[in-house]
Amino acid sequence: MYQFNINITSTLILRIWLSVCLAVSTLPISASCKLPVYKNAPPQYHKLLDEALRRAGSNAVELGQALRQAPQEQVEAVAFLISYMPQRDLETLTASFILDNVACAYEAKERFPWGKSIPKDVFFNDVLPYCVMNETRDNWRRDFYERFTKYVAGARDIFEAIEALNKNIRDEVQVDYNTKREKPDQSPYESMRQNMASCSGLAVLLTDAFRAVCIPSRIAGTPNWYDKRGNHSWNEVWADGKWYFTEYYPSGLDKSWFLSSAGRADEHSAEHAIYATSFRPTGIHFPLVWDSTITYVAAENVTKRYVELYRKESADKLKGDYINVKVTYIDPTRDGDKRVAVNVDVFDSNGQVDGGRTADGNRDLNDFLTFTLKKHHEYLLKYFLPDGTERQYRFATADKEILVELK
Repeated sequence: MYQFNINITSTLILRIWLSVCLAVSTLPISASCKLPVYKNAPPQYHKLLDEALRRAGSNAVELGQALRQAPQEQVEAVAFLISYMPQRDLETLTASFILDNVACAYEAKERFPWGKSIPKDVFFNDVLPYCVMNETRDNWRRDFYERFTKYVAGARDIFEAIEALNKNIRDEVQVDYNTKREKPDQSPYESMRQNMASCSGLAVLLTDAFRAVCIPSRIAGTPNWYDKRGNHSWNEVWADGKWYFTEYYPSGLDKSWFLSSAGRADEHSAEHAIYATSFRPTGIHFPLVWDSTITYVAAENVTKRYVELYRKESADKLKGDYINVKVTYIDPTRDGDKRVAVNVDVFDSNGQVDGGRTADGNRDLNDFLTFTLKKHHEYLLKYFLPDGTERQYRFATADKEILVELK
């Protein structure tokens, strides 16, 4: 009887052990068994995937399924996304979400002629990702691929494609800048539902649209302009080995009203530098002014490029039909130094061309807000008093540098 019970017990233990092994074999990975769900991924991802799947907890089943089911030519792309995705995504993204995103990205890469010349590291980091910052994870890629293909299908090269999409996106999605939007970090569908977005929301929309048709794109911005008048976000696109900036309301590549401000940024200041987003970790993070606790949005410090662009543009302008216009704001009711710091935006008949903040009494007397503007041209200055009141000042330039005193 004793021997019989031992045999029964041994049999039960064996059955339980076999059941556990069978169950574990369906999981994507086990720290103890090291099941090779990523056996076809390049070796450099193996340790990264070990750690990512461990951190994913119960959602490792979904991530492992994505690795197993991906076509061989897309396995590395899936491995890249899983290896570097934020913790929130490791715990929530489904296999179908990842696989659909990757499949559509490769479909666009094969369809458009510029896709074939994009280096793998640029494709992985700036086309393939399903997100840009901390926005809600919309499954936008297939929808945007179908929406925007019609604008770029006839483009002869990536530059024509960028221009075509950039000038048509507003009419396609019917979203405009509006401070009444629900939040600054909206996802594409959140902005499209409201028909409004912040500059950051518009930048997310445009970058996702570019990526949908295999144009590498990322968001650039600063947490605070050099003169402390606030933050701003815009877009960058990669073409023929170089990054260019643009924005939702385009002025052309590397042309915008904000270049003079970006060109005065300080690359050594965390607050006043210019950053560009990255999916792959870089060692620094993109400062999100709406939530400073979020540090998982990787970034590159790209300040130097904007400083160089601005210096070159300014030098070129002053060789031609441009002059410097210096601006100050004077409050005659103040005692002592009457200068006050106010935000000033410059417009002509085509829209905003520049912007900045005047110097106050704490700055050198020769420190003026300076704009480089066309000769013999009419401009409108909009400026905002400390109490929020908006005022306007119209003037025309001539042949020589002028000083405008606002009051």
